Amino acid sequence: MTDHDETAAVRPLTRAWVGRHLRAGERIVGTEALHGGTTAEMRRLTIGARGGGTRELVLRTFVGVEHAGHGLEKEAGALALLAGTGVPAPGLVAVDPAAAHCEYPSLLMTHLAGRTVLDDAGLEARVPLLARQLVAIHALRPAERPPTYVALTTADTVVTPRGADTAAWAAAIDMIRGPAPAYEGRFLHRDFHPGNVLFDVPPSRPADARISGVVDWTAASWGPADLDVAHCSTNLALLHGPAWGSRFTRAYEEAGGILAAAPAERLYWLVRDGLAFSEEVALVSRPWREAGRTELTTRAVEERLDVYLTALMNAPG
Repeated sequence: MTDHDETAAVRPLTRAWVGRHLRAGERIVGTEALHGGTTAEMRRLTIGARGGGTRELVLRTFVGVEHAGHGLEKEAGALALLAGTGVPAPGLVAVDPAAAHCEYPSLLMTHLAGRTVLDDAGLEARVPLLARQLVAIHALRPAERPPTYVALTTADTVVTPRGADTAAWAAAIDMIRGPAPAYEGRFLHRDFHPGNVLFDVPPSRPADARISGVVDWTAASWGPADLDVAHCSTNLALLHGPAWGSRFTRAYEEAGGILAAAPAERLYWLVRDGLAFSEEVALVSRPWREAGRTELTTRAVEERLDVYLTALMNAPG
């Protein structure tokens, strides 16, 4: 068996648990740590069959994360709902949310081909693909709804960046002091952004890229489509420049997505998501740098967030 590095090793109890959920004659023959996540340990497991041949699974493990079991229960439920819908999500193999069998809360799922793409190059072609995929997710009407969305950021938890436009930020913070607008519920991914979307990109034809998977469904919820759109918009603004936030919103509508009718209601969700990022800039920017975007220091991302939020607050209408 091959472990590519020490972090790839599967803990003994977890290894035994995985083994009980494999097909007859199968065993783990290789493991590899997957990087890019912010809260969970991710490992790709190569599974060998007795007569030869292999397949791959993915093991997600939460170590020292509060309420991790609840998140894994939600993800397992979401993956079960997504089975057979056409949304390219992993298939659920097994889940141990309370760590009854594993050292830590864990989830085992099928492996999806493809890779995340965070480069600026080719973004013009990828944004419509992201928009169409999100419209397809929002179109789902499962027989059993996932839990209603949760928004943790409050006016008192926002962290205004150093050197920010204080007037714009103060106005934005005041906006979320009031009640959220009424909305028509949709099935939400709740963490939809380029880091959770896998692409198949032909080396010689990057313009022919296609989405091969959408991962990390731990926050799947029921709520306003605007919230998912706002989250992806903020991510794009911070990854690729503030103008890409509004570009994604337009692409979503061009793909057939329906957002709040009133401009003030749309602005509320965009602002709420931007303010939420203020609390975790260091956390979200680290995997971007690990993926090669070394210029996206915490300070650089803070500056982009300030420009983006100020533009939202100063936009006409």
